[in-house]
Amino acid sequence: MTDPVTIEPPRGKLGVMLPGLGAVATTFIAGVYAIRKGISKPIGSLSQMGTVRLGKRTEKRVPKIKDFVELAGLDDLVFGGWDIFDDNVYLAARKAGVLNKDLLDEVRFDLEEIKPWKAVFDQGFVKKLSGDNVKEAPTKFELAQLLMEDIRNFKEIHGLDRLVMIWCASTEVFLEPDAVHQTLGAFEQAMKDNHPAIAPSMIYAYAAIASGVPFANGAPNLTVDIPALIEYAREKKVPIAGKDFKTGQTLMKTILAPGLKARLIGLNGWFSTNILGNRDGEVLDDPESFKTKEESKLSVLEHILQPELYPDLYEDFYHKVRINYYPPRGDNKEGWDNLDIFGWLGYPMQIKIDFLCRDSILAAPIVLDLILFLDLAQRSGMKGIQEWLSFYFKSPHCAPELYPEHDLFIQLMKLKNTLRYLKGEDLITHLGLEYYD
Repeated sequence: MTDPVTIEPPRGKLGVMLPGLGAVATTFIAGVYAIRKGISKPIGSLSQMGTVRLGKRTEKRVPKIKDFVELAGLDDLVFGGWDIFDDNVYLAARKAGVLNKDLLDEVRFDLEEIKPWKAVFDQGFVKKLSGDNVKEAPTKFELAQLLMEDIRNFKEIHGLDRLVMIWCASTEVFLEPDAVHQTLGAFEQAMKDNHPAIAPSMIYAYAAIASGVPFANGAPNLTVDIPALIEYAREKKVPIAGKDFKTGQTLMKTILAPGLKARLIGLNGWFSTNILGNRDGEVLDDPESFKTKEESKLSVLEHILQPELYPDLYEDFYHKVRINYYPPRGDNKEGWDNLDIFGWLGYPMQIKIDFLCRDSILAAPIVLDLILFLDLAQRSGMKGIQEWLSFYFKSPHCAPELYPEHDLFIQLMKLKNTLRYLKGEDLITHLGLEYYD
């Protein structure tokens, strides 16, 4: 055992700020209120329902994570956010069509109290959407100042002690890293010059970091994954994480692909297609936004299977991803996967998956866990990239010299070992030889 890290207790209220009060955000907020009232349980939330083993198996010390580390309580969360539509959270949740009306009506009063602030938005980055609830300012730098004013007002009005921001808005068009992303000075000047390489999500991330607020990116946008904002986060002692919530089809890939590699089963091709009809599907119907998502989805298998280490099994496997907007399906996404695999002596086999999932139902507990763990990270003195939260993302944020870890089971071990480290407990290696000496 080592000395535990000094963790400030989670006193007072924690403000939760969400750019994008659409299906994911409203499902999350309504869910928290329903859980508070005892209407339902936080299914899918590691922070609320997960356990962590401490010491040897024979010690039988397996507390719930929420009883092991000092997390904010659900009753202490206060919600706010921005959206290009001015519907309150109740109306937005009804329009999203994820949760049934009976459940929403039980928390209606709480949801109607949350009205969106005017958003920073540029239709050039999300071509399929338009709305009127939008901020106006001469420069992107001044838009960032308006966001920082929203943050200050939210904290003051509600008497909040701490804040966290999670990007739950739409996927932006694909952006390559630019010279203006390399240093904070260049980035700030680019905002003042209204440079086209500064996306709205970057303005939110900058405003959060400048305000000392932890930030996570739930979409595949470049956003905070640039040198300027990574260094700024370290300078301001702010934890950051991202990107792209790991739900649906990619979740299945990070469960199944490690199993194939563990048993040294070869892969010739993996074809994936999706149909979904929510706002995310509409946005991804634009080829430029889809390219951003495609880059996120395609990176997963390369890093898990490591074809450079296993050329006989995974060299030149074919990987294709398709997303199709189909309005009748709403938030109930369907993902089809076909895997052409081979085993002993090269004999071919196939695996087929049909995953009928609900994107926002899978994403909501991710939002909750990220809020609580980012707050924990800041109270523990952690800053910059939080790679231990890779468990929640399709394209995990990591140091530039590293490759991202996509294997769900390694990610979970990394997360739980980080919690053990914070509390001064021995890290679990699963060696097990000590039981047989």
